[in-house]
Amino acid sequence: MQRPLIIALDLDDAGKRRELLSHFDKETLFVKVGMELFYREGRQVIEELKDAGHQIFLDLKLHDIPNTVQRTMKELASLDIDIVNVHAAGGKKMMSAAREGLDQGTPVGKERPILIAVTQLTSTDEGTMQKELLIQQPLNEVVRTYASFAKESGVDGVVCSAKEVPLIHDACGSSFYTVCPGIRRAEDAVGDQKRVVTPHEARELGSWGIVVGRSITSAENPFNVYQQMKQDWEG
Repeated sequence: MQRPLIIALDLDDAGKRRELLSHFDKETLFVKVGMELFYREGRQVIEELKDAGHQIFLDLKLHDIPNTVQRTMKELASLDIDIVNVHAAGGKKMMSAAREGLDQGTPVGKERPILIAVTQLTSTDEGTMQKELLIQQPLNEVVRTYASFAKESGVDGVVCSAKEVPLIHDACGSSFYTVCPGIRRAEDAVGDQKRVVTPHEARELGSWGIVVGRSITSAENPFNVYQQMKQDWEG
């Protein structure tokens, strides 16, 4: 799989989603289906996007007891998705159970979805983590440790800030997937993100994939912005 630029379809109804995608004509995309969209439209949206030829990152961030996560991943594996994720904070047993569920649920002859784990949300900074989550270690140390636990659990990679990619590769190797949200153009508003970089910076830092939302989805001409950011990303 090539290093993707993933468009986050974080839109509040099916009409807006279809209108956005109409700007791309027959372009094959890698898109992110998050909780809001999946809980509203379910399997139908996955089937519609796959029928159109798009690849899918199903961003549900599972975090529950291992048995529940294992059974849920077994079901999700039947959807023909390309990437799916959990929260690394669920622990090694939960992450191992997620991998087991994907292995069990992937149809014969199909490739298992890539499994990645969220280290710390890019809307979280060190102050929030320490004061509200009561995690007293430095943010970089937490991210590095969570990534190492994920690898030990059979997870393929992590969701992280691009700023943390070098330390994750140092801990887990350069082949460990790093999917990075919090991507903006230099002129874009940061919004609710805290650890933000441009596509060019993400590439220079060694990110495997980037997730772009509002910079593209809120643009007057989403296709033009996509092309600009893709060029910046690919170099």
